[in-house]
Amino acid sequence: MSDPRWPDFYIVGAPKAGTTSLYDYLARHPGIFVPERKELRYFGSDLDIRHRRDFSGPEFLAHYADAPADRTWGNAYVWYLFSRAAAREIAAVRPDARIIVMLREPVAALHALHSEFVFDGNEDIDDFAEALAAEPDRCAGRRIPDEAHFPAALCYRRTVGYAEQLDRYFAAFGRDQVHVALLDDFVADADAAAQRVLAFLGLQPAEGHRFPHRNPNKRSRSALVRRVLAAPPPTLRSAVRAVVPAGLRRSAYRRAAAMNVRTSERQHLPERLRAELRAELEDEVIAIERLLGRSLPGWRGVG
Repeated sequence: MSDPRWPDFYIVGAPKAGTTSLYDYLARHPGIFVPERKELRYFGSDLDIRHRRDFSGPEFLAHYADAPADRTWGNAYVWYLFSRAAAREIAAVRPDARIIVMLREPVAALHALHSEFVFDGNEDIDDFAEALAAEPDRCAGRRIPDEAHFPAALCYRRTVGYAEQLDRYFAAFGRDQVHVALLDDFVADADAAAQRVLAFLGLQPAEGHRFPHRNPNKRSRSALVRRVLAAPPPTLRSAVRAVVPAGLRRSAYRRAAAMNVRTSERQHLPERLRAELRAELEDEVIAIERLLGRSLPGWRGVG
């Protein structure tokens, strides 16, 4: 029996950097196959994601059972970059894999991530500055919300330690197999930036294939509904599974989750806090500049 085929490329993060839009763009390309479910995680054995069942290898690969063999297969999970294990685990099964990283200016990424966590229940401190101040406790395992599904990411500053994260992928795959895209580039010229990703994958743009823009700031209409959807009571979960087929359960979940979402303006980030964070993260940005071989003055508030 031949070894199974694993995905050919991996969008590994970072969170709140445009990976959803990139995934949607690549999903519509005729030469690419990606599963309908974007956040399909198998790698990253060190990631403690609560209320999320881990996939076995066969379960993960089953999502590619109907994938045309002549297409380029992809997988995406935004916390693969944060994971200390994912790079070597992917390399163990696909040492020739292509890795796509999307990065965002760290302060903006932190601000957007906090807003996302307030929306999905991982965070119970609405104020961004207060959430940042709580990091020492969170990193020590204290003040973790009961509903939190990923406590490690409440150490917010660790999530934008891009230099160390990139180093892991460069070490596992070599620089030629890692494409680092910046959200800034997509803002400046989305189609050109997206076509550079296609070129990295050895593909040509398709006629009429344009880059989408999505993922606005979200809030839950009901925290109770959000909690029930995220972690249903065991008796309810068992009863539903006993009478409702899996396909209908997934469809009903998506409809209920969508109905509980409203878009809103993100909480204002005070300029003083922005400046303080940029000063704090300046060494990190300089390290990223050295790794990428390009200047990022906007990330340091210059120009």
